Amino acid sequence: MSSFKPLVFSGVQPTGNLHLGNYLGAIRKFVALQEHHDCIFCVVDMHSITAQLVHDDLKAQTRSIAAAFIAAGIDPVKHIVFNQSAVPAHAELAWIFNCVARIGWMNRMTQFKDKAGKDRENASLGLLAYPSLMAADILVYRATHVPVGDDQKQHLELARDIAQKFNNDFSARIAAAGLGVEMMVGEEKVSGYFPLTEPLIEGPAPRVMSLRDGAKKMSKSDPSDLSRINMTDDADTIAKKIRKAKTDPAPLPETLEELEGRPEAQNLLGIYAALSDRTRKDVLQEFAGQQFSVFKPALVDLAVEVLSPITKEMQRLMDDPSHIDAILKDGSDRANVLAGKTMADVREIIGFL
Repeated sequence: MSSFKPLVFSGVQPTGNLHLGNYLGAIRKFVALQEHHDCIFCVVDMHSITAQLVHDDLKAQTRSIAAAFIAAGIDPVKHIVFNQSAVPAHAELAWIFNCVARIGWMNRMTQFKDKAGKDRENASLGLLAYPSLMAADILVYRATHVPVGDDQKQHLELARDIAQKFNNDFSARIAAAGLGVEMMVGEEKVSGYFPLTEPLIEGPAPRVMSLRDGAKKMSKSDPSDLSRINMTDDADTIAKKIRKAKTDPAPLPETLEELEGRPEAQNLLGIYAALSDRTRKDVLQEFAGQQFSVFKPALVDLAVEVLSPITKEMQRLMDDPSHIDAILKDGSDRANVLAGKTMADVREIIGFL
C-alpha cells in the first residue's frame, strides 16, 4: 500500500496591505520551505469574503499577494501559485466537509468567537464555516504539512478531525475502491484516503507587534498606518514610521530579562533580530546601553536594505497585471488537475453519480 507524498500547502488572505508581520511570520518562511519541499501557495480570496463581503478591489488585492509571493522569492514554476476561487474543487469539498464536521466542533473555534464578537447572531454562515473551507483547501491536494501560526493551530486540528472522520465513516468504501493510503495515528498504522496533516514549524516565528502599541499585534485593520510597515512602503516612509515608533526613555539593557515589561523595546529588538537573521540576544549584546536615538537609525538602515528590493519588485509586477494573471492562471491550471483527481475519488467514495 502506498504512502502520502510529502506536500506543503499554505495560503494568505487578500485583505488590506501586506505588512512586515505577514512577511516575517509567513512569506519569508514560504521562501525557505520551497528549497526542500514541494509547495502549493494559495491566495485565499474565498476566505476574504467571510467577514467582509464587499471589497473595494479584490482583484488588485489578490494580485498584490501574488506579487509579494514572487517578489519575496517564491518560484511559481517549480511550485504552484494560484488564487483559490479559480479552483472550484475547494468549494465542492468544503460543502462535503460541512456535512462531515459537527456543529459542536465549529462552535468551539475561538477565532469565530473573536471575529464575531458580541453580535454572533449577525455573523455570516461563511465565517462560522471558515475552518471547514480551510480543511478543504489543504485536503483537496492531500497536503501532508501546513506551516501554521498560533492563531491557526486549532483550525489545523479541526482539519485532522474532519479527515479522520471521513476516513472512518467511509473506510469500507475507501478499501473497496483501492484508494486507501497507509499512515501512522499515534503508535498505530492505519489506512485512509485523506492524510492527517501535520503542522510544519520551521523555527520560532517572530511575533511582530504594532509600532504604536507593543501589546497589540501588527495588523492590517489598525486605523493608524503608523502602526505597521507595509510591504508597499518606500524607504522614506519606512524611516518615518520607525522614527515615530513608540519607545520608552531607558536605554537598551544588557540582558533579555531586563526587557521584561518593556513591550515596545522588545518589539523593535525582535524586528531587528528577524530582519538580520540573528538572535535577540546577539542583537542586544551589540546595542546594550545604547539609546533608541542610536538603535532606530540602525533599524531603519536594515529594514530598508531588506525590504526595498522586495517592494520595488512588487511594484514592477503590479505594473504588469497581465503577467501576474498569467502566473495565477498557470498555477490554477496545475492545481485544478490535482484537485480534480481528489474530487473524482471523493465522488466515487461517497457514491455521487
